[in-house]
Amino acid sequence: MSDKYALILAGGSGTRFWPLSRNAKPKQLLNLFDDSTLLDQTISRLEGLIPLENILILTNALQEEEVRKVAHRLPAENIFAEPAKRDTAPAVALGIGLVAARNPEATMAVLPSDQLIQDEAAFQSILGDSLTIASKTDALVTIGIKPTWACPSYGYIERGSPADLGLGVANEAFEVSRFREKPSPEVAEEFLRQGNFVWNAGMFVWSLKTVTAELSQHTPELAGFIDELKASDNLNHTVTEKFPQLTPISIDFALMEKASRVLNVEATFDWDDVGSWISVAKYLQTEGNGNQTNDTLTEIDSSDNIVFNDRKQARVALLGVKDLIVVQTEDALLVADRNKADDIKKLSDKLPPELL
Repeated sequence: MSDKYALILAGGSGTRFWPLSRNAKPKQLLNLFDDSTLLDQTISRLEGLIPLENILILTNALQEEEVRKVAHRLPAENIFAEPAKRDTAPAVALGIGLVAARNPEATMAVLPSDQLIQDEAAFQSILGDSLTIASKTDALVTIGIKPTWACPSYGYIERGSPADLGLGVANEAFEVSRFREKPSPEVAEEFLRQGNFVWNAGMFVWSLKTVTAELSQHTPELAGFIDELKASDNLNHTVTEKFPQLTPISIDFALMEKASRVLNVEATFDWDDVGSWISVAKYLQTEGNGNQTNDTLTEIDSSDNIVFNDRKQARVALLGVKDLIVVQTEDALLVADRNKADDIKKLSDKLPPELL
């Protein structure tokens, strides 16, 4: 286990779940489903597979304080705040460099912090096999989600033939033919019909040897940054000075779409990226005629509403309304058409700074 590491990406904005989420406290830091946050659940899913001292978290300065509270089980030096916003490829390169400075023989997983996964045993089986595959081959490994519908909002991975690895792992890997960007609804339907596509969940596994070789070939700027981190006698200074100069680019464009060999392991665990209040509603209790809520609700002739009350001493009552999203916090109240859930983030342009 000493050669296994995990990098958890815990940045992002808090616009989709306003007013509960804010810039300093986005989705992964909220108690949306129970008393634990999505970030805390992400850490817990790794227990027994990756030592706590080998789990690193990348966040930003605005969210660092709250991340440290949630991730209090980790060593303080394992939590890093990016000094500038530079998209996922520079963030991942920073994580690779931090791991390489500790253990150049490591195999590491890169995981989002804001996804809901409840079957921990299945997750550990998939991730454990992915770590084995990455450590024994010269491939980058992705974990893909079997599509349940033709979603046009996700990136897709097209899978080719099974990979003949001879490693005795329980979960089969497939060669990746190519990555596909977010498709039109019609193209997404075709992907679903073909049956050899999975959603790109942003979960990657690789050995440092393989990923640094690929970056050297395809993105020398990031490979050079990693080398600087490995050689640095003052990591914080190097990160502060060099990271803001990196070109913003996604990890898919910078690396995954160009890599010599990518393998995909399909997830057997449940997965939800919890992209909006509509997603959260699936896990809330139902009252009356399809009203989904986290609290006691008073309603008359109201149906198919989503109510999230974070102000427990106040009662929400509904009368003759349908298809609303109602979110109440101590300092704000949202009332929205549930069919406009994806547009809630647009309110950030209209709200005063103290409510963001």
